[in-house]
Amino acid sequence: MTAQAAVEMTAKDDGLRHDWSTEEIEVLFALPFNDLMFEAQKVHRAHFDANRVQVSRLISIKTGACPEDCSYCPQSAHYATGLEKEKLLAVEEVVESARQAKEEGASRFCMGAAWRGPKGDDFEVAVAMIEGVKALGMETCATFGLLDKWQAQRLKEAGLDYYNHNIDTSPEHYSEVITTRTFQDRLDTLDVVRDAGLHVCSGGIVGLGETRTDRARMIQTLANMPRHPDSVPINLLIPIQGTPLADAARPDSFDFIRTIAVARITMPKSFVRLSAGREGMSEEMQSLCFLAGANSVFCGQKLLTAKNAAPGQDKSLFGKLGLKPM
Repeated sequence: MTAQAAVEMTAKDDGLRHDWSTEEIEVLFALPFNDLMFEAQKVHRAHFDANRVQVSRLISIKTGACPEDCSYCPQSAHYATGLEKEKLLAVEEVVESARQAKEEGASRFCMGAAWRGPKGDDFEVAVAMIEGVKALGMETCATFGLLDKWQAQRLKEAGLDYYNHNIDTSPEHYSEVITTRTFQDRLDTLDVVRDAGLHVCSGGIVGLGETRTDRARMIQTLANMPRHPDSVPINLLIPIQGTPLADAARPDSFDFIRTIAVARITMPKSFVRLSAGREGMSEEMQSLCFLAGANSVFCGQKLLTAKNAAPGQDKSLFGKLGLKPM
């Protein structure tokens, strides 16, 4: 099957496909690089301004001591990574950080907490944070772990726009990465978020020891959801000493760029975010990711606990490429 045939298969009422096969996606991954980039650019330009990038800021509102055993994460209580545990931030501190982010060009403010899921008074404090950030006129995003229906509806009422809950990898590879929650747990939370009327933010990580078929299955899972995620973060693993994946081999740069391109082709109207790992990418690699259809980034020097590209570097690169924030 050709790439063009795969792209033009029967679409649903929303004009998008939700019936991708693993074989079709593997065909895209296997295209000559120039052909794949060309297909991704055609799809991207049909739905977005190719020279505009959505900019978000991400902070950790509660750091460390997470009960989950995600093998890439320094915040897990299962691993000795030297990370200093921090209690839940004050509402005023988070709102002030959001105000600064807005002044620096961010349009969306994302709040992450090292929880299996929010509970009790901590959840109400997080709700107050969302209300405060929303009052600044910014889009709001949260990643708090597993949610139930009531919690999702409460977040929606508080003014939350996006909820992030990554699937991380393929269903088949998932148990090699995480054992304290199932792949289905993640899908169930995404269903709850979608049913509450929140925008879904969900993507994965490249570099977890997965195969190309695993990457295809990860993309297939996202693209075949009842509604494509509104935002699809594609992360490059940042190996952290003390975690089981500390010595993981870095994926080939072109394999990462291919993942961005295939996400763009299969989810044409989604924002595809060039997410974690940018701090270690060359300008040339990032440029190819934008060419492949990435149109969202995190700004600021820190992503939860990991380094991110510095604001000055982003401004310089955007200037060289003629990119502007949305």
